[in-house]
Amino acid sequence: MKIQNRMMGLLVLLIVITLPLNITGEEFRKVGTSAAQFLKVGVGARALSMGGAFESVANDASAVYWNPAGITNVQKTSWTFTHTNWLVDTGHDFSALVVPVDGSSFLGFSINAMTVGDEEITTESDPAGTGQFWNAQGIAVGVTYARRMTNRFSLGTTVKYISERIWNESASTIGVDIGTYLDTQYKGIVIGMAFTNFGSSMQLTGRDLIREYDPNEANSLNANVDTRLHTEPWPLPTNFTISTAVELMGKGDRLIESNENRMTIAVNGTHPNDDSEKLNLGGEYAFREMLFLRGGYSSGYDLSQFSYGAGLKLNLYGRFLTIDYAYAPFGDFADIQTFSLSSDF
Repeated sequence: MKIQNRMMGLLVLLIVITLPLNITGEEFRKVGTSAAQFLKVGVGARALSMGGAFESVANDASAVYWNPAGITNVQKTSWTFTHTNWLVDTGHDFSALVVPVDGSSFLGFSINAMTVGDEEITTESDPAGTGQFWNAQGIAVGVTYARRMTNRFSLGTTVKYISERIWNESASTIGVDIGTYLDTQYKGIVIGMAFTNFGSSMQLTGRDLIREYDPNEANSLNANVDTRLHTEPWPLPTNFTISTAVELMGKGDRLIESNENRMTIAVNGTHPNDDSEKLNLGGEYAFREMLFLRGGYSSGYDLSQFSYGAGLKLNLYGRFLTIDYAYAPFGDFADIQTFSLSSDF
């Protein structure tokens, strides 16, 4: 019986490790064919320092972004805030609050925003600037509900209002995320799946699209008729992810048993609707669940491949405050730095 259990365990381990690898491969790239690109910018210094391989690790408030089912791992009311110095002087911010309703049900609330600061407008006739300024913003406000269906399996979903604005034009829609979280309870193996940003298309409208037009120059009665330029609708950046995490070192039945040290590795494969498939690898070492060192590797991206980070968890009068940092080199662009602050109540 023990031999059969071991063989079954090895089979499960082989399957869950190779699952993400099976969905990766070469494919025609469709970059620039979806709207709301800010939704693809990852959140949480912990997750980003692990290369984004987080759907099967997600056990804090940032799980509302990566895998809504992961919030069932939150023990107390928890809050997190993340700021990322993103490319070309843009800023990306994310905040989430997770509230356990009872032993099985959990609620989450989140806001995800990217802003582009004021920039002077230039034209062919005014290449030095017109004196007018434009800016842009993308924002998503979400409500998450997750339920622990059994002691091993959880299911969660997020409904979010998504809006984008560039100068005087804007577009909005409703998006849905769905996630599952399976704790195999064997050697610390967890399988997570997430289907994110499913919803209707976005189409820009606004006053700058109104132009005067004379359909018949011979008729002075219909001169300067207001017409509206047509913009095409674009889909959301839908993404399907399969993720596997293994706790190699830690408490209980682990490859290496340790009461003070934990080592988790994770791998995920992603299938976006607007790009080729990606593979992400990440690892996290924890000492007494107070000091953390992390690293990650992302395959299939043009610029960002490696990422690094660290974290510190402080016990302040019975409440925990966690500070996390992530760093990712971005080639010819400025390197990306992410700062996160998390707390429980």
